Amino acid sequence: MFGPIAETIETERLTLEPLTVSHADEMREVLGDPELHAFMGGEPATLAELRARYQRLVAGPAPFHQEGWLNWVVRRNDDIQAVGTVQATVTPGAQGPQASVAWVIGVPFQGRGYACEAAAALAGWLRDHSVAGLVANIHPDNLASAGVARHIGLHPTDQYAGDEVVWRG
Repeated sequence: MFGPIAETIETERLTLEPLTVSHADEMREVLGDPELHAFMGGEPATLAELRARYQRLVAGPAPFHQEGWLNWVVRRNDDIQAVGTVQATVTPGAQGPQASVAWVIGVPFQGRGYACEAAAALAGWLRDHSVAGLVANIHPDNLASAGVARHIGLHPTDQYAGDEVVWRG
């Protein structure tokens, strides 16, 4: 694996907990709203699909890949309710390690600043671990995610990854 190893990250209202396969049970409900997939595409995963996905994520990439997969469940501190996930894929770069980042907050928990708080904690942690640059791919109509990207210091570029705008910072 390339790059840092995920560890617990705490903010004023949230705890980012390194992902385990056992998180699939509670995350199925958090990620299960079809509305959540409007910009991500696809449809909600079944519990079996989510468990299999988390198994792959926890195992990480093949040893010969020059990347590290970092995944966290985002929890509220007041009641330990899981509200979403954040993730980073760290790769080598000419100016130092780079990370592709993403965040997902469940529909019932949106609009409360959790995505900004969790993404800022993730970005700060990555920078503290010598990650030199961040990138996120955001659908042009996803104004909420664009706001989160701006909050963590990313800026849109004229590049696209599929139908998503590439943001860098």
